[in-house]
Amino acid sequence: MKRVGLYLGCNIPFRRPDVEYSMRYALKALDFEVVDLEGAACCPAFGSMPSVDLLAWCVGSAWNLSIAEEKGLEYIVTGCGSCYGSLNEAKYHMEKHPEIKQKVNEILSSVGKKYEGKVKVYNFYNLIYDLVGLDELKRKVKFPLKGLICGAQPGCHNLWPEKVFPANDENTFQPKRLREICEALGGEAPWYSTITDCCGMGALGTLAKDKSETLFIRKIKTMLEEINPELYVVGCSSCLLRGDNRQAVMKKEGKIDFELPAVHIAQLVALALGAEPEKVLGLTEVPIEKVLEKIRGGA
Repeated sequence: MKRVGLYLGCNIPFRRPDVEYSMRYALKALDFEVVDLEGAACCPAFGSMPSVDLLAWCVGSAWNLSIAEEKGLEYIVTGCGSCYGSLNEAKYHMEKHPEIKQKVNEILSSVGKKYEGKVKVYNFYNLIYDLVGLDELKRKVKFPLKGLICGAQPGCHNLWPEKVFPANDENTFQPKRLREICEALGGEAPWYSTITDCCGMGALGTLAKDKSETLFIRKIKTMLEEINPELYVVGCSSCLLRGDNRQAVMKKEGKIDFELPAVHIAQLVALALGAEPEKVLGLTEVPIEKVLEKIRGGA
């Protein structure tokens, strides 16, 4: 049994704990020992500390990684693209600049910590793809998707900068991994032309809300026109906040005339592996009953 540290970040425990439940359920069902990282802090993400203080950013990231190292872990998994990108970029930055790593450890030593750089940081779908494999995932499925058409959204920070990640699509401009996982669960995940487009979340959503919503609407409308999906499947919790929570608000405000249910890939995997739907989907805002009926027959 492989041991993996569960790094939750901020958005998942604060806004979508259903994703945390789904990750825990899916990882245990796939024979991982889930290890909590007590004392872990913010990653910290791109729009905050890395923009103003690179050393402090590296110290924050190294703090989180050192917790996993103290537990003897080889892997950390996160469901957030921003966490995945930030932790891996800081790790890469410290590897390329040993003097930064030295300063980081001087600071960490004041609280009895040391960062060595041994832990690999995975996002959820790459961990499944690399450490479980599609064949084993298929074997574990209890409730197949029955041809459900999935519009896959890997997420920007899960794809780029590609050189900093321990695992990635062979061609990040033609991503296949998330689509192949949906297919392994029994669904269909066709290619569509805006698959790598940003969902509009993050700093843009705060500083230029109208522009960020325009990005999202264009992405989804193109997806609907080209593949007519029944479900929007994302690899990132920020994409889920935009694809589900914000989509519901835009519908109420009359900004859109569509309703496309959205889930994080961890939720979809957990559902297919047998998790209770109300625990996996309990916080979903865009109506998802038709999707659940197709997969679970109303269970």
